[in-house]
Amino acid sequence: MIDLWWLPRALVLGLLAFVIFGPLTNLVLWTVAERWYFPNALPMSYGFGFWARVFSPRGNAMEALGNSVLVAMLTVILALALAIPAGFALARLRLPFRGLVLLAFLLPQAFPNLPVYVNIARVFYQLGLNGTILGVVLVHMTHGLVFAVWIATAAFSAVDVELEQAARSVGASAIRTFRDITLPLAMPGLMASAIFVFLESLDEFAGSYFVGAPDVNMLPLLLYTASGGGNYQIASITALVLLVPSIGFMLVVERFLKSDVLSKVGH
Repeated sequence: MIDLWWLPRALVLGLLAFVIFGPLTNLVLWTVAERWYFPNALPMSYGFGFWARVFSPRGNAMEALGNSVLVAMLTVILALALAIPAGFALARLRLPFRGLVLLAFLLPQAFPNLPVYVNIARVFYQLGLNGTILGVVLVHMTHGLVFAVWIATAAFSAVDVELEQAARSVGASAIRTFRDITLPLAMPGLMASAIFVFLESLDEFAGSYFVGAPDVNMLPLLLYTASGGGNYQIASITALVLLVPSIGFMLVVERFLKSDVLSKVGH
C-alpha cells in the first residue's frame, strides 16, 4: 500500500505557491509580451520593445522612480522624527487621555481617502504646496504617521523599564540611557514601522495625484495611466520597477535588524 501522507501537504504548498507566484509570473510575462491576445495561454511573441519605450527619455520612468524613492525616504525620516518622541511619551509618561491620543492618530484612516485628499489639496493650494515634493511628502505622512506612532509606542512599551532604571542608578543621564539602552532595544520595532511607512508611501496613488500631479511625476501615477489606457505591458513594467526599491529597502532594513548591527547602535 502506497503511503500518501505527504499528498495533502503538497497540495497545500502547491496552492500557496500558485497564489503567491502566479500573479507575479503573469506580471513578468506581460513585461516581455509583444503580442498577447485571448484565448492564448502564453504571449504570441516576446521582446523588450515596451521596456525601451518605458525607459526612453520621453517615458519619464526614471524621473518617476527617483521622485517616488525620494518622497518615500523623506516620509520615513519625517514620520520617525515625530513618532519616536511621541511613541516614547505615550509608552512611558502617564498622560491623561492616552487612549484618545492614540485613537486620534487613526482619524485619517476613519474616513474615505478621496474626501480627505481633496480637502488637503485645497488647503495645500492656498499654501503653495500643490505640485511640490514637500506637499506630496506631507500628504503621504497623513497615513504613514499612523503606522509609525502606533508601532513606536508598542516598541517602547516592550522595553523593560528596569533596564533603564539600572542604567540611571549607575550614573547614566536620561539622554544617554535613552541612546544606549532604550533606543537600541526598540530599534527592531522602529525599523518595522519604517518598512510600513516606506511601502505605504511608495504605493500611494490618491495623495500623489491630488497634491503632486502633474508637476511631481510618481510611479503610481504612471501605473494608473498605463492601466487605464489598457497598455498592460507598460503597466506591468512600471509595477515591476516599483518592486525594486521596496525589495531593496527591506533587504537593507533586514540587515540592520540583525543582532550584530543592533549591538553597535549607540556606541
